[in-house]
Amino acid sequence: MRKVELNMTEQDKYETIKKLVETKGNKKRAALKLQCSTRHINRMIKGYMDKGKEFFEHGNRGRKPKHALDYDTKNLILDLYNTKYYDANFEHFSELIERYEGIKISPSAVRSILMEGNILSPMAHRSTKKRIKRQLEEQKNITNSKKEIEKIQSRILEIEDAHPRRPRCANFGEMIQMDASLHKWFGNINTQLHIAVDDATGTIVGAYFDHQETLNGYYNVLSKILKDYGVPYMFFTDRRTVFEYKQKKSPSVEEDTFTQFGYACKQLGIQIKTSSVPEAKGRVERIFQTLQSRLILELRLNGITTVEEANMFLNSFVEEFNEKFALPINHNKSVFEKQPDDEKINLTLAVLSGRKVDNGHCI
Repeated sequence: MRKVELNMTEQDKYETIKKLVETKGNKKRAALKLQCSTRHINRMIKGYMDKGKEFFEHGNRGRKPKHALDYDTKNLILDLYNTKYYDANFEHFSELIERYEGIKISPSAVRSILMEGNILSPMAHRSTKKRIKRQLEEQKNITNSKKEIEKIQSRILEIEDAHPRRPRCANFGEMIQMDASLHKWFGNINTQLHIAVDDATGTIVGAYFDHQETLNGYYNVLSKILKDYGVPYMFFTDRRTVFEYKQKKSPSVEEDTFTQFGYACKQLGIQIKTSSVPEAKGRVERIFQTLQSRLILELRLNGITTVEEANMFLNSFVEEFNEKFALPINHNKSVFEKQPDDEKINLTLAVLSGRKVDNGHCI
């Protein structure tokens, strides 16, 4: 006769019904204990009388679910992550294999499969890393194979926010955080990605690639903001000379020299606030982390190799990124002023330089 093993809930039902039948007890009391109706109690009594303990075992035990992934698909997912999509986080990976490989699977299922293979997301929390490391240490202690021990030790070595977050601004356009990140975004050379992020919604309102962190990069970002949204209230940036410049022997603030970008912002009525502390611009810094997780892989999969191609790709990527990660824009809470016309934008975002006219009226 087959041995019947019940889980804790099933065992509780079995013992309650068995006692009820043997003592001819109160059905309503049993229904109250098992949180069910007396009609269901009668059904369980009949099942107990016909099949005994076996009746309380769940009917699907031991059966493979219809929606369960087969062994080959799981191995394919592991192989794709290790060879092609190795720098993607789990949610992004599930999107990519649906788009490029035709494998539709939820992020939670992807996470389960990869975690079973001791693969951690690049965005894994510290607590998750500690837990996986502890599990690997336990596996290492009970493994006798030297090859397996070396493999586990390698995974352990691979695995080895202190600042509180400032509340978001209340209005769209109230503060735009702006910065650039030097990275190997595509190909084998470092490039600078300039971005501007709205503090209230987390929307990327402008982005531009350049070979260096330059006035040209920030002018292109500002041009994008002015054309798509209008004139923001304030920019929050770091203390680069692109944004502010103070003469060493300047006796007063009034005599300080404007930078090209600073003068353009003054003409448009945009305030500039600067800070030398990266954590003060936490919103834009965290978005760079997300972009380094997602954008690099997207650029590689789309065969992007030049700055020009990357800037063209940014248009569609930023739109999809904002749709997925940014908060909805409430235009009733917008402090953007009306967009200037193209002529004013071109005149404002110009590089101004001093010239002299000599006696021959030559500049």
